[in-house]
Amino acid sequence: MSERGVIVETPRLILGTWLPSDRDLFREINADPKVMEFFPFRRSHEEADTFLAKLNGMATEDGLGFYAVVSKETLEPMGFCGLSRPNLLGVFPEQMVEIGWRLATRYWGNGYATEAAKGILDWAFVTKNLDAVVSFAVEANHRSTGVMKRIGLHRIEGLDFDHPRVPDTHPHLKRHVVYAVTRDEWKRRMLSRA
Repeated sequence: MSERGVIVETPRLILGTWLPSDRDLFREINADPKVMEFFPFRRSHEEADTFLAKLNGMATEDGLGFYAVVSKETLEPMGFCGLSRPNLLGVFPEQMVEIGWRLATRYWGNGYATEAAKGILDWAFVTKNLDAVVSFAVEANHRSTGVMKRIGLHRIEGLDFDHPRVPDTHPHLKRHVVYAVTRDEWKRRMLSRA
């Protein structure tokens, strides 16, 4: 697994860099209408390939990026999870970091997204020493908001916003809800588990 450049390891998963062999899985995710239900577009194979190359080049000096989520048992890629700067000035401060994830539908319902996101959240606060992490989604996207709740984020109602990159042709996808957790809140949760 050294070729993966492992960033986070959980009981069932490894999160690390993308390999050329992950391309088909990445194409599948970006073209799947169920996975992309709350996004205004699907990606063609060429667009998915370009986005995958961007993700592999995204891990900047601060180590943020969306990493491949891989099953330890089968070594198969399942999707991605990671941290990025949302670049939504006017909605979030420039230094704000978001957590996000996306898995192929055949891996849904097994707790993998929650497990990967918990691992990334721990990494965000322990290794990256971030002050806070946010996540946001279309309000009707109960699968994503469910993961947000399970990993310890809570709704910040005053921060709901209309996503500026969602076109007016998709008004039902514009309104986004925001969940967040601070490092201090995360630490208190860790202590309560001990």
